[in-house]
Amino acid sequence: MSATKKVALITGANKGLGLETARQLGRQGITVLLGARDLAKGEAAAAALKKDGIDARAVKLDVDHAADYPAVAKLIEKEFGRLDILVNNAGVLLDGRKGNETSKTSAEMLRKTFDTNFFAVVALTQALLPLIRKSEAGRIVNLSSILGSLTLHATKGSPIYDAKTFAYDASKAALNSFTIHLAHELAGTKIKVNSAHPGWVKTDMGGEGAQLEIEEGGKTSVELATLPENGPTGGYFHLGKPLPW
Repeated sequence: MSATKKVALITGANKGLGLETARQLGRQGITVLLGARDLAKGEAAAAALKKDGIDARAVKLDVDHAADYPAVAKLIEKEFGRLDILVNNAGVLLDGRKGNETSKTSAEMLRKTFDTNFFAVVALTQALLPLIRKSEAGRIVNLSSILGSLTLHATKGSPIYDAKTFAYDASKAALNSFTIHLAHELAGTKIKVNSAHPGWVKTDMGGEGAQLEIEEGGKTSVELATLPENGPTGGYFHLGKPLPW
């Protein structure tokens, strides 16, 4: 492949926001690797993108199964020699939308939520960072949510003040902390690390009542994945606008 053609890995990319992110990146001429728990579903998604002229490939990647990480890293190393873009898109919302039930949130729910939304992101990013360091302009995008904003949760009258899903919200706040810390560590490099709030999007997780179409929901991740050299790092954004931590 061309040494100038960028390579992106998107987790949870066989459907929803992950697939849309892959589609939009692919349309920019970027080779997209679709991480999927079910390889058959990933391959079907990749085949659909290829029909649109996108250079797409499915890779077996269950973010909750750390044993998948070395194989993915080895494949990327062998086939491309580097990784330019990592979009940590995969995530879960287990709380449901039953109102504020913080006092009833079980330790098991917290652990399962954090395993996927936080610990897996940290571990996978760490595993792939050596490959991202080989990129001329590495970009790491962590799919957060406005629900991870502690400031807005504590501010009466904010858009999310009464939207309290404790396990999910706390996991995204922790993810935001990872963004800040990793960006600080990598400040002397060409790698940029940012958190993205896609918006309330019409996906399986977002539900039918969501406000944004999926095309709009993918824009923030794509923008952060393709930032220019003078772009921000260590930030928290939605459609180009910063959000309060």
